[in-house]
Amino acid sequence: MPDNQLGEFLRARRAGLRPQDIGMPGGHGVRRVSGLRREEVAVLAGVNADYYTRLEQGRERHPSAQVLDALGRALRLGPDACAHLHRLAGTTPAAVLTPTAPDQVGPALRQLLDGYPGAPAFVINRALDVLAANTLAEALYSPFDPADNLARMVFLDPAGRRFHTRWADTAQAVVSHLREAAGLDPDNPRLRSLVRELADQSAEFTRLWHTHAVRGKTSDVKHLLHPDVGPLTLTYQAFDVREAPGQQLVVYQAEPAGPGAQALTLLGTLHATAQWASP
Repeated sequence: MPDNQLGEFLRARRAGLRPQDIGMPGGHGVRRVSGLRREEVAVLAGVNADYYTRLEQGRERHPSAQVLDALGRALRLGPDACAHLHRLAGTTPAAVLTPTAPDQVGPALRQLLDGYPGAPAFVINRALDVLAANTLAEALYSPFDPADNLARMVFLDPAGRRFHTRWADTAQAVVSHLREAAGLDPDNPRLRSLVRELADQSAEFTRLWHTHAVRGKTSDVKHLLHPDVGPLTLTYQAFDVREAPGQQLVVYQAEPAGPGAQALTLLGTLHATAQWASP
């Protein structure tokens, strides 16, 4: 069967919307489909219903950029998801589809990591492999063994659900990031292998993967519970590494002079003491 990622994405996003989400009356009785009907999406996007059906079924594979923009508005897609929709249809300019850089962190970037002694900082690739981390990031993720991939740590490590006190939100964010990465670099063997591994071992990952939610890693709030210092509320910012496409520098911060900052200071001290005491 021919690959139909565009149709799968449209169906999943249509199923995730209810009539009331877009200001339409829900109607009476039982609806035969979850989410919106194809005809409803077609009306919202201003396209022919038969044409939209052919898009979902994979019988039409070359929609215009204007049609995709209209579908993005109809399906209430955010910027990341709309860009993903364009990539699936092949309307993204080729210059944007940059190849993934090797999984090597340059010495200048490693020096920058160590320049954040009071903030956990680390570098990841598109598959969420941790390529390098400063000392405080190593201390923060010390409950995981190994702390080598953010997705595996969330879905496959028993420590994940204890560490992430809002685990469901974290799981959704991880899957949304991997969906975006798969659109940016669909032939990445490392990414494909990771998705297969997670799908084989986690039913929750499989469920979330099939929602086709897409969101890049930019900034957010993390609610964590570290066994050594207790609750931590941290914000993070993610920065693209321009010299290495696909890599991101992630820096966590706590509210200055707040309990989170005090906990991070204590965590750094405990980690340094443990390292000094080890053989």
